[in-house]
Amino acid sequence: MRAYKIYNEQNAILGRLEEIDEASVGSGDVLIKSHYSSVNYKDALAATGTGGRVMSRYPLIAGIDVSGVVISSTDNRFKTGEEVLCTGYGLGVSHDGGFSSLCRVPGDWLVDLPHGLTLYEAMSLGTAGFTAGLAVELLELNGMRPDQGPVLVNGATGGVSSLLINMLGQLGYIVTALTSKIEQADYLKSLGAADILDRNTIEYKSRSLEKPLWSTAFDSVGADQLSWLTKTMHTQGLIASFGNAGGIELTTNVLPFILRGIRLIGIDSVNTPMQLRQRIWQRLATDLKPKYLSKIAYPIEWTELPFHFDRLLHGTSRGRAVLDISGN
Repeated sequence: MRAYKIYNEQNAILGRLEEIDEASVGSGDVLIKSHYSSVNYKDALAATGTGGRVMSRYPLIAGIDVSGVVISSTDNRFKTGEEVLCTGYGLGVSHDGGFSSLCRVPGDWLVDLPHGLTLYEAMSLGTAGFTAGLAVELLELNGMRPDQGPVLVNGATGGVSSLLINMLGQLGYIVTALTSKIEQADYLKSLGAADILDRNTIEYKSRSLEKPLWSTAFDSVGADQLSWLTKTMHTQGLIASFGNAGGIELTTNVLPFILRGIRLIGIDSVNTPMQLRQRIWQRLATDLKPKYLSKIAYPIEWTELPFHFDRLLHGTSRGRAVLDISGN
């Protein structure tokens, strides 16, 4: 059995593939035979120590999500042989994560695999898909509708944003994809984007308000680009913020909020209450299940993890990499 474990050795964060046994894997009520885990930007940060430490202790098995089959359980809600998934909580941050042949977690963290998803599809979505689905749900609760006008998705080739483009297009929204990778225009249009906007053509001016362009925006980048979005929303516009690929600082002003009534909504996929978590996964198996998931996600092997971390950190990745743990 294998695991990709992260060490802090003399203040250097290092990851390596190791042989493991059951006794060395985490704590909790339920032991899972892992089948798949998705590879996320947060995993790349954690595994390399880039931009500060993500993990709260070392050594620790990486991987912030996992899908698999229950091997043993002392939690009456989960029986041997059941298919389950886990995202969020402390997985891969303070608790041994999903990049492991075995994963032991508290039953309170687990979701039964919804009818309509395979274990591979669940991690093709993974943390990114859950984040995308949660963003759609929360903005719908705040009044988002397809007839309100154009929707912008920023960081369009990333995992969350690629899935969002497909989801929103299926729901009837007219989506503009904002990206610095204009060479990926055909890919983004194949997912459902109606228009492509080259990020390199945008001028980030110092004005307090800009011409209103978008009814809704989904942002995975932060920093100057999120600031620009706050100034370019229509009246009563909605913004979902769920990433910081461009930086964590946000410089804006109050006028978009008090003159246009825009709402900036943070998406926290880690601490989502279980009832809402289960609802989102049901939607990901039904109305939010991306039609073109196979275009967005692709499997990788253990040896490819460091290479993919590098791609994520340098912004050269596209879509969703899924670690094939069980060799399926």
